[in-house]
Amino acid sequence: MEDLVCPLAVLPTAGGDREGGGSRSDCVSMAALDLRAELDSLLLQLLGDLEELEGKRAVLNARVEEGWLSLAKARYAMGTKSVGPLQYASHMEPQVCLQASEAQEGLQKFEVVRSGVHAPEEVGPREAALRRRKGPTKTPEPQSSEAPRDPLNWFGILVPHSLRQAQASFRDGLHLAADIASLQNRIDWGRSQLRGLQEKLKQLEPGAA
Repeated sequence: MEDLVCPLAVLPTAGGDREGGGSRSDCVSMAALDLRAELDSLLLQLLGDLEELEGKRAVLNARVEEGWLSLAKARYAMGTKSVGPLQYASHMEPQVCLQASEAQEGLQKFEVVRSGVHAPEEVGPREAALRRRKGPTKTPEPQSSEAPRDPLNWFGILVPHSLRQAQASFRDGLHLAADIASLQNRIDWGRSQLRGLQEKLKQLEPGAA
């Protein structure tokens, strides 16, 4: 935040230093009021983010518990040896990936996206000019990228509904974990901003909280 400049401090006064001191005190009061208003707004946002974080953590714990309970039901229905590491594929491919992007105020935002989704290639003016000089380039043949195999097929074709419920619960947990990480970054930023505003307020009003 830039230092606030009060126009009263530069106006000529007829009463000498006494009125000049009063104008400076008015400037400090106006700056303190603006800081307090910004401090209150930031504090309300921080409290709302903390409440949202607590709610998302509770939902995440519930989804994880539901996932493990559904997985236990599936093992009971299919047999303990039918749902375990022995059924895992020898080559595993991720179905989702964690993508980090820059949001407002330079904060990192995390998002769970499907595997294989890439951003388009950006070509600058220099690269475009070089391509025009060299002539048309051969477009690479599209590679046949198969969709990642559903892990439920490791355990058979007709799997019980409880196993599908476990997969859905753990998928929801992944999205919630990404949201919690993004929210935690915003809370940490809000706390640092709050401390900075409090220090500025103490400089304007010694003894202020």
